[in-house]
Formats: sequence, structure tokens, C-alpha cells
Amino acid sequence: MSTISEIEDSYTKDEIPKFNIGDTVDVHIKIKEGDRERIQIFTGTVIGRKGSKTRETFMVRRVVAGEGVERVFPLHSPVIDKIIVRRRGKVRRAKLYYLRERVGKAVKVKELIEDMSGKKKSRVKKRGRRAKSLKAAAANVEQKKLAETTSDENDVEEKVAASED
Repeated sequence: MSTISEIEDSYTKDEIPKFNIGDTVDVHIKIKEGDRERIQIFTGTVIGRKGSKTRETFMVRRVVAGEGVERVFPLHSPVIDKIIVRRRGKVRRAKLYYLRERVGKAVKVKELIEDMSGKKKSRVKKRGRRAKSLKAAAANVEQKKLAETTSDENDVEEKVAASED
């Protein structure tokens, strides 16, 4: 092992959560104001990652008061207190620079959901599909209620017939 890689390894952080492009993260940043230190949280979508080892950086984008704000963070910087992954995103790009031109709900990235078996699937929010499934579920409930009432009426008729005999 070369001396440069030994020095780099001494500066790398051990506990870094796994996050990818498209994930929504909270970056806790240490800010020093005079003699006191506080932590500020920068929440946004990861739109890019580059570099390796101690030189690795990631770019986070958020919209504040209608204005897009992008910030590049060195991954192993001592200024970063911790990184919390709020939401996993499903994307098919290495860089999400196209989000810069988008406004409003178009900026949102699909959410990646892992079920109990570990399989990954994306949550699709489509109004038409959901509305159809709700109508189908309501129709099934109505059919079950109808079937229960008719079976109850049949039971009553059988009991009446048995009591008459």
C-alpha cells in the first residue's frame, strides 16, 4: 500500500449510509458561528455523485421559495455530521441535471419501495389506475353485501319452513 492511500484511508469516514442518485436525503452540516457550533439540515434530492475515496462528492438539489438551490458536499468532509436517507428514488440516469428545467410536481422522482422479500418495485401514482381499482373494490364490497343479505334471507326461509313442519 502506498503512503498516499494510507493517508487517504485515515481521513475516510467509516459510517456512511448507502444512498444513490434520486434519493431524498437530509445532510446535517456543522456550522461554526463565532465560538459556538450548530447543525443545519439541508434536505434535497441527490442529483449527482462523482469521485472516489476521499475525493468523492455528491450534489443535492432543493427548491426554496421558487428558486432552485444546488450544493456540492464532499462525502468524507468533517463538516458533514451525518446523512439521513429519507426516501429512495427510482431513476435510470447517473446525473439528474434535467431536473433543473422542471418546475412544480414534475421535479418529483418516483419512489422505490422494497417489499419484505427484498424485491424492488416503484410506487406509481396514476390517478386513472387508482380510480379504477377503487371502483372495482367498491363493486366487490357491494357484491359481498348483496350475497350476505340473500344468504341471510334464505336461512330465515329455511328456518320458517322447518318450524312449520
